[in-house]
Amino acid sequence: MSTLTQAPNPPEAPAERKPAPAARRRSPNALLSKGIVNGLLIVAALYTLMPVTWLLFAATKDHGDLFATAGFSFGDFNLFANLHHVFTFNEGIYLRWFGNSILYSVIGSAASTFLCVATGYAFDKYEFRGKEKLFGLVLGGVLVPTTVIQLPMYLLATKAGVVNTYWALLLPALVNPFGVYLARVFSEGYVPNEVLEAARVDGAGELRTFAGIALPMLAPGFMTIFLFSFTASWNNFFGALVMLNDEKLYPVNLGLFMWNSVTQQQPEYYSLVITGSLVAVVPLIVAFVCLQRFWRSGLTAGAVK
Repeated sequence: MSTLTQAPNPPEAPAERKPAPAARRRSPNALLSKGIVNGLLIVAALYTLMPVTWLLFAATKDHGDLFATAGFSFGDFNLFANLHHVFTFNEGIYLRWFGNSILYSVIGSAASTFLCVATGYAFDKYEFRGKEKLFGLVLGGVLVPTTVIQLPMYLLATKAGVVNTYWALLLPALVNPFGVYLARVFSEGYVPNEVLEAARVDGAGELRTFAGIALPMLAPGFMTIFLFSFTASWNNFFGALVMLNDEKLYPVNLGLFMWNSVTQQQPEYYSLVITGSLVAVVPLIVAFVCLQRFWRSGLTAGAVK
């Protein structure tokens, strides 16, 4: 009588190992590199924000606390009194300077940006004789420092009779070679040639095609160039110093410079300069916050085809 022997059970297959989380697979060198980069970015951010932070602290102090307390400490809170003093000093001349800066920056930058977008669009979409040579000449204008051409611009403005007028700053602001270059890059990345051809087939003219089809597509580029032009116009100190003599036409930065030039003889002007400088920073912050979605999208123009 034979005995039946039961075959041994086959060995179980080893369980599959789950992949380690990505965080566990990172090497110590990668974590160290990330920490160093983040640390450097934090230091750079603190260094960049330090002047504005000091300005915020100083604008809340009266004249005595401004020199008696540490820079990054509060004294008696006098921010609203300082603002009232700035806005009412010398019959409210600061508000006039502030309005002049808004005029120069908003109106001038809007006109300059429109011309840049139209010019960049033309360089991208049209073929004409000497196109690349002319565009190279435009790029050459980017290399010329603004201070170098202030004297020739002043002589031209003198012959045109616009010195010491609003036009002395508005007309030069229309020329922006770097804006033309950016506009051409945006046109290449945002406006497909097929869409323009379809519009022409439907009977749209060139102006209508640009205004109704291309310009809406170029909105991110338009806002990006406008933001750069706005910042440059708002900070245009040397051009205003050369072109303007009437204090009623001063932009806010030139007006603050004139106040600061008399602080050695009249120390009470320190509070005016500091509080006025804080107010002058606000439009730039508002412009960057409100327009950031446009220029952030503009940074990726042409990145994906």
